[in-house]
Amino acid sequence: MKLRELGVEGAWEITPEQHGDPRGLFLEWYRFDRLAGAVGHPLRLAQGNLSVSARGVVRGIHFADVPPGQAKYVTCVRGSVLDVVVDVRVGSPTFGRWEAVRLDDVDRRAVYLSEGLGHGFCALTDHATLSYLCSTTYDPTAEHAVHPLDPQLAIEWPVAAPLLSARDDAAPSLARARDSGLLPVYERCHAYTDSLRSATTAHQH
Repeated sequence: MKLRELGVEGAWEITPEQHGDPRGLFLEWYRFDRLAGAVGHPLRLAQGNLSVSARGVVRGIHFADVPPGQAKYVTCVRGSVLDVVVDVRVGSPTFGRWEAVRLDDVDRRAVYLSEGLGHGFCALTDHATLSYLCSTTYDPTAEHAVHPLDPQLAIEWPVAAPLLSARDDAAPSLARARDSGLLPVYERCHAYTDSLRSATTAHQH
């Protein structure tokens, strides 16, 4: 398993080692110890989700209030998607930057997003199925969105006419979300992840 931090701080690409023979294959798609070694604390597992999308569907850009936020570990178990991480943390050196990773059922990569980052994806195939591990349970009052087609973000979605939900299509631009105080604050996100690291260190001692 190889872990590589992306250009957005707090986001990681994970590439598993696959073991195959004529019967099929086996891989470790999640290892809490390897991830904790990279990010500095274990991922608390509070909820698991499956998302199935038709080709051309774009979901996102979603994020949650910090604290506690919602860290996510995402992999594609069927088909393929372009998975996108967006830095929506006000005050971050990479505020407004996005990174994309292709997740599919061939390379079987995963993406980890720390608390405070925005997440979205575009389904490249029909029945594209994402599996999420989440650090907190879903709280609709703390969940927000930024419009995935915001020109300021200029995300290069690989479809000519993305299919959006009514909620995502009504989401504000990044600038509007910032002006209205919806976005996470970089310093608070850092303080929260530091508290997770401190708790881990205290537990070890």
